[in-house]
Amino acid sequence: MFVNLLIRSDKPTHSFHFISLSKIMSSLSTFSIFNSMEASRISTPNPETIKKRPLRKGVYLYPTPKIIHTLRKKEMLKYIPKSKRVVDKTLDKPLSESDKQIMEEEAQFQTISREYKMVTKEFKGKESYKDGVLMVGQPWERLERNGFRELSSVSKEYGGKKLKSEHLKELGEILVKRNSEDSKWLLDDDIEQGDGNLMETEANKGFSIKRSVGDPEKISYLVDRLIATDLSIRDWKFGRLMKLSGLHFTEGHLLKIVEGLGVRGNWRIALSVVEWVYNNNDYKHQKSRFVYTKLLSVLGKARRPNEALQVFNLMREDCHLYPDMPAYRSIAVTLGQAGYVKELTNIIECMRHKPLKKIKNMRRKNWDPSLEPDVVVYNAVLNACVPSQQWKAVSWVLQQMRKGSLKPDGATYGLAMEVMLKSGKYDLVHDLFGRMRRNGAAPKAITYKVLVKAFWEEGKVNEAVKVVRDMELRGVVGSVSVYYELACCLCNSGRWQEAMLEIEKMKKLTLTKPLEVAFTGMILSCLDGGHVDDCISIFKQMKNHCAPNIGTINAMLKVYRHSDMFLKAKELFEDTKRRGSVDDANSSGGRSYLALDVYTYSSMLEASASAHQWEYFEYVYKEMHLCGFQLDQNKHAWLLVQASIAGKWHLLEHAFDTILEAGEIPHPSLFTEMVCQTSVQLNYERAVTLVNSMAHAPFQVSENQWTDLFRRNSERISEGVLQKLLDTLRSSEVVQEATVSNFSKSLISLCESSASKDSTGLIGPRDGASDKSPIVDRDEHSIHGQDGSPDLYENPKMGITSNSLFDSAPGIQDCDDNESIEVTLDLLTCDSNKLDKSGPPPASEILGTWKERRNKEGIFLPFNLQPK
Repeated sequence: MFVNLLIRSDKPTHSFHFISLSKIMSSLSTFSIFNSMEASRISTPNPETIKKRPLRKGVYLYPTPKIIHTLRKKEMLKYIPKSKRVVDKTLDKPLSESDKQIMEEEAQFQTISREYKMVTKEFKGKESYKDGVLMVGQPWERLERNGFRELSSVSKEYGGKKLKSEHLKELGEILVKRNSEDSKWLLDDDIEQGDGNLMETEANKGFSIKRSVGDPEKISYLVDRLIATDLSIRDWKFGRLMKLSGLHFTEGHLLKIVEGLGVRGNWRIALSVVEWVYNNNDYKHQKSRFVYTKLLSVLGKARRPNEALQVFNLMREDCHLYPDMPAYRSIAVTLGQAGYVKELTNIIECMRHKPLKKIKNMRRKNWDPSLEPDVVVYNAVLNACVPSQQWKAVSWVLQQMRKGSLKPDGATYGLAMEVMLKSGKYDLVHDLFGRMRRNGAAPKAITYKVLVKAFWEEGKVNEAVKVVRDMELRGVVGSVSVYYELACCLCNSGRWQEAMLEIEKMKKLTLTKPLEVAFTGMILSCLDGGHVDDCISIFKQMKNHCAPNIGTINAMLKVYRHSDMFLKAKELFEDTKRRGSVDDANSSGGRSYLALDVYTYSSMLEASASAHQWEYFEYVYKEMHLCGFQLDQNKHAWLLVQASIAGKWHLLEHAFDTILEAGEIPHPSLFTEMVCQTSVQLNYERAVTLVNSMAHAPFQVSENQWTDLFRRNSERISEGVLQKLLDTLRSSEVVQEATVSNFSKSLISLCESSASKDSTGLIGPRDGASDKSPIVDRDEHSIHGQDGSPDLYENPKMGITSNSLFDSAPGIQDCDDNESIEVTLDLLTCDSNKLDKSGPPPASEILGTWKERRNKEGIFLPFNLQPK
């Protein structure tokens, strides 16, 4: 046999050498080759088969490597005699043609392999190989093909058209994004050692090639990576990351991973980890009830009752995962915190009965997983009844505990008393407290907190003080919440000096919240009780204990607003603003605790409107928008209406445009005031456009409401204005909706009534009503009519409802929310661009102008506000 080797040197002259070797016949005997062929037909012991064999027999303990080695050794002992018997049986059989052909091919392959190794070894030993001589071709190919390959490999550079640079840029962007720091370690740094441990990479300096990485370190690495990447289970990188960790996901490993993710607050990733592991074919038969119970605990701490209920229902579908008492307790506490009373009662029924249908892995017919609820489950039911105020459920819970021979503890009575307190059953609160003492249950601090709250709401302040003193005499360590409730109770009754003594006791305990929160609550309690002077006194005393935060500032602004102390509010606002800017400048990137928020600006706007300080109102409004805050139109629309009536029409215009730019529907009171202002400015076309737009909004305005609106604004809107507005409405294309038709009817009735009367040209008030500005209810934030009934009723769709007259009107229905909002916004933006091209600029341009003025002049007002 000849083996052709094409040898090329790097010298100018190429020389080709043919090395011929004598054909080496196979020395393999027929017996050895045939024996190997027959032995290969017998299956050798497979470790994977040995691992799955105990699972088929009902043994669910994962075999260790030592057990696998022992079982494999026994299988090998069975395998050797079996192979010998097979070979002995085949010795006497004659060889078939196919067996002979296989033997010849095997002998030929062994000969060629041995010959190639000898030639390669001899060639690598020469000095020419070390100088750069290369071998071209394969030993089984002909020489002509090797020469053609050499000639074709010598190619010149590409001389065609140039590559397009824009495509290279796109490719570069794709590669940069692909090799970013977030995912580069998943794509390139996935080198593994032979034992499965991760190697040291740039993204993972803690893992070394020279040392073996332990399971705790792998678990910590995996938890950190999962949190850093925030991948979902549907992302392919999630599964790759789980495999790169090198972990065998046993029950203990999964418990630590889920617990670590739960401590870091990543319940979603914990759910994905459990789902991915148990959907894997290697682990789908190793599901653990304890892992699912730990997952229920993580979801409960994250306040995810719906997801916890789904996991619980999944456990009830498998016999191996069927919930035990810890699982029932965990889901009960989670649902109790969420107030799911109905779901809790269903779970109690599931505890007491067997599954109604056959579930997975249910092999025993006499299997009975039924359990009886314990105290923890019943306490969770009471906790769920607190927000829903289902006080009748308390007697049912106590009755069920009595039937189950369970003794209520202090937490049971405390939760039952809290349910009665929320429901207003104060006599039952005291009865439950007396029963708790008679049964020997030790009251806790939370129980005394409920008692103080009950006496406070009953107006029995002295009894509340006696309860706390009795708690101290009995040796019960009071909590901060007990003294806080008592301090608020004393402040509400005008006894703030005694409340300060409770503050001293609170300072000796471990505070769960800052002390500023307690002072803020005391100030608001004094305000609710009508003791404004006490609020100011507490605010002054607060500076001796702690520095006020922005919550306290907001509370004091509310106090000054209710007591008509505008100058005090203005001084506090400016001082807080100055100190907040200084703290922001001194702090390194952090937000100051005195930084003004939206509640601060809203409170100052309300104080300015109450004192009719409209110049300062404009100043605060502009500062609020320049700081990025938006006024809540549902709560403070009345402020803009009053400012517009007082002459600050441009503020209403800006707020109206800002709401439209945000994709929302303005408040009805803003619509009606805009109609009045455009009518006063003799811009009848825009007034008709606004009315036409209101027809598509998810609220309706009745004829009586339009009439009351025009009568209240009779000083601004004259008879001639109404007549021209009616003429413009008749000559325009309007929508046939209730709001537009009611607007037209109101104008017609007002014009006809004024023409029939011998008046001075103004529309007088109806039924002796005064012709002052509209009555504004600041607490309800809605405009009321002259008869005291609200002009615009609340609608369950948008917070405003149509008038009751519309319910009986034929052919009038509420339009769809999404469709009406889109139609209204399109109509407003389109028509305003057409009809009011020379009108005011949009809100964004106005805001830019305000910023330029503030940067240039430093203030918006014609006077300077000097801080004191």
